[in-house]
Amino acid sequence: MSIDITEFYQTFFEEAEELLSDMEQQLLQLDPSDPDSEQLNAIFRAAHSIKGGAGTFGFTVLQETTHLFENLLDQARHHELALDPTIIDIFLETKDMLSDQLNAYRQQTEPDSAAYERICNTLKTLAEEKGRGSSAAPAAIEKAPVAAPAGDGTVVIKIAGVAADSAASLAEELALFGTVIEQQHGEDVLTVKLETATGEDDIRAVLCFVVDEDQITFEGAAAAPSESAASVPVSDDVEPALIEEAVASSQPAAETAAAPAEPAKAAATAAKKPERSAASSENASLRVSIEKIDQIINLVGELVITQSMLEQGTADFDPVTHGNLLSGMTQLQRNARDLQEAVMSIRMMPMDVVFNRFPRLVRDLAGKLGKQVELETVGKSTELDKGLIERIVDPLTHLVRNSLDHGIETPDRRLAAGKPTAGRLTLSASHQGGNILIEISDDGAGLNRERILKKARENGLPVSDAMSDDDVWQLIFAPGFSTAEQVTDLSGRGVGMDVVKRNIAQMGGHVDILSRPGQGTTTRIVLPLTLAILDGMSVRVGEEVYILPLGAIKESMQVRPEDISTVTGNDRVLHVRGEYLPLVELYRVFDIPDAQQDVTKGIVMIVQSEGRSFALQVDQLIGQHQVVVKNLETNYRRVAGISAATILGDGSVALILDIPALSRTPQDREGGHAGQSRSAAALH
Repeated sequence: MSIDITEFYQTFFEEAEELLSDMEQQLLQLDPSDPDSEQLNAIFRAAHSIKGGAGTFGFTVLQETTHLFENLLDQARHHELALDPTIIDIFLETKDMLSDQLNAYRQQTEPDSAAYERICNTLKTLAEEKGRGSSAAPAAIEKAPVAAPAGDGTVVIKIAGVAADSAASLAEELALFGTVIEQQHGEDVLTVKLETATGEDDIRAVLCFVVDEDQITFEGAAAAPSESAASVPVSDDVEPALIEEAVASSQPAAETAAAPAEPAKAAATAAKKPERSAASSENASLRVSIEKIDQIINLVGELVITQSMLEQGTADFDPVTHGNLLSGMTQLQRNARDLQEAVMSIRMMPMDVVFNRFPRLVRDLAGKLGKQVELETVGKSTELDKGLIERIVDPLTHLVRNSLDHGIETPDRRLAAGKPTAGRLTLSASHQGGNILIEISDDGAGLNRERILKKARENGLPVSDAMSDDDVWQLIFAPGFSTAEQVTDLSGRGVGMDVVKRNIAQMGGHVDILSRPGQGTTTRIVLPLTLAILDGMSVRVGEEVYILPLGAIKESMQVRPEDISTVTGNDRVLHVRGEYLPLVELYRVFDIPDAQQDVTKGIVMIVQSEGRSFALQVDQLIGQHQVVVKNLETNYRRVAGISAATILGDGSVALILDIPALSRTPQDREGGHAGQSRSAAALH
């Protein structure tokens, strides 16, 4: 009985995608004038592993393209191909093509044949022009690997955890590398004695797409490495001369690997140690679908709600009579919180996952614009919820493109301004309370206040010369707003910045801009660390209960009449330790009847948002607890001033306040929120 290898497709796709990502990072870091041998070897190994896996699963186009690429990389690492920036560009283009082919197979379609032919011709031409001519051999596209002649080397391969019905198929796969002399299966261990000219690393790389690496054990050693005659592709229409040429091109690698010199062997061993360590570390992890993790998070959320209900139900119990029960409830609360944190940590991913996308974008776009840009990333280990990681990529991409296109000047303009010819773009991430702070900074020309105001007037926006710089910078987020002098394929259509702001707001965050003419611009994004769990303070306004994010609260107090002042209209401010803070009265914002309207008889919360502080009037503080965030738009609809909802211990619904939105809300609503309050009340 044979194995249905289609069940391993997803594993191959994910691992190949990771290898291609690593390959791109290595290529971007490679110095063409003095290439690092370890980097070249890492790129070669990635290509070789993808080729082996593609061959195993029958992804012919991917296998053939990778083989052509692999031969050039082999020449480069053996100093037979002199690298330059043009060749690196071709290698990056090849990596993109491999990604496209991988995605095509993932979608169960055939890759673009015209693109495949084009990249093959590009690689063959490069081999003929830059190499010694030997790498032109891949003009004969491989159809199937030839079995290695017996006697070159003997190796005993043991694979643990193999069921009886899978053993025969695995042995057939191993037969592709040589001649199976003997095979036996017992106690779920498949033992195969193989005569082969293929190296252990190559056999292991292919098997690892089907079984875990720690299941595989080698005894003995194959005599020849991966690029031996055994791995030379053969086609029905291949001329013998081409085969001989391909074999000749692989000889230097074989001779080097087979050399008996001890220093060389020691160096090879040292080079392999980190790779083995990384492989072991990877095998210690488990791939789990996001759907399963989300399901666990939802179940933990329901558990927390149930725990809150039990806690509320036992609040009035006599500690003497029900001491054991109350002690158990305390332990349950502690365990539920620990479980929450453990489950949420599963979804947290480092910002490195996002930042690694931009070196290539910056390199390509800077070249297209004729600019020199140095990219710096800070805080790559800072963690963010995976759901936010995926949604922040597009806004960040747009902001980076804006910095390169509008912010950083061309080399001649930078020289004229007394700056270095190369501009600097910095991506940084850091924790700030319960939020993550992401900044995109450049040392370019900065925003032009007068040009923005002029364009705003042309677009009919209400502006004045007395506006603060912060308010002027916010104008660029208006729909259709652009100060570009001409429309290009990069900018000028006024589409993008409004979408950036809207997408960030939908994630519960906000975006600010700091700019100084001639010195540069910083775009600052503040996001919650996660969208699932929130530490909050419950407050009462009339008969309604709201949740304030705990990280936004600075202090709470009761105020005296002399601390309150009325300014224009009905707006009031609160005087706190020499500072005047806007007063936001929640009963007026949401038109709540029967609420305490006298601020001196209620409670005032001093909260901070978007770098500004303001006072929030409520009737009563109820308590502090963790709440499970429920998306309000999914379950009901969007409500201004409300970011989400949660379920309290008594089963009722409480609305989570959108602090950034409230900080920008004018007090005189003129009844504008009456409908919102009725919508909120309908949820209770």
